[in-house]
Amino acid sequence: MIGVLIADDQKLVRAGLRMLCESAPDIEILGEAGNGVEAVAQSAELDPDVILMDLRMPGLDGIGATEQIAGTARRGRILVLTTFDDDDHLYPALAAGASGFVVKDSEPAELLVAIRRVADGEMVFSPVLLQRVVDRAVSTGRTEKVADEQISLTGRETEVLGFVAEGMSNGEIAERLHLSVTTVKTHVANLLSKTGCDNRVRLAIFHLRSQ
Repeated sequence: MIGVLIADDQKLVRAGLRMLCESAPDIEILGEAGNGVEAVAQSAELDPDVILMDLRMPGLDGIGATEQIAGTARRGRILVLTTFDDDDHLYPALAAGASGFVVKDSEPAELLVAIRRVADGEMVFSPVLLQRVVDRAVSTGRTEKVADEQISLTGRETEVLGFVAEGMSNGEIAERLHLSVTTVKTHVANLLSKTGCDNRVRLAIFHLRSQ
């Protein structure tokens, strides 16, 4: 069972998210928070697997709450709920420790899949949001320099890197390449190690800069 904490300052949004999550047999709502301070406190008390985090909340906002929660030893991974016009907050939230972004008007099934993927240790971004995070990082210079020495990737690793840069999940990559999900996870881990990147977004940035 995946334990979820909802952090959003709008009661109707929280109610809708609760109803959606409770419709899934493998997801349990542990609590709700109306602001960042409550989210940090309830994360410590409830120890959820996933925190659905709104970025625009009064007092301590979602970025500040994300940073505080990610800085603890708790297992909770943060899935940010964002809007199409919130580009300024995407990269800061990622830098603060978010594990993915979902647009608030996504299909309900997409959000449930995202929760499961984040709980399983993946970073989740819809392709359009991933591209905007990458573009934003590149345009503002928020990218780490790649080491001067040539990084040697296998043909399969190069294929996987390209699909990661498109925002595909491990399961989608596995289906595309006719591999097991475990094998794809191994390739992604090797890519992270070889490139010195610490998450899938930075892998996408690496891919862009290597073109």
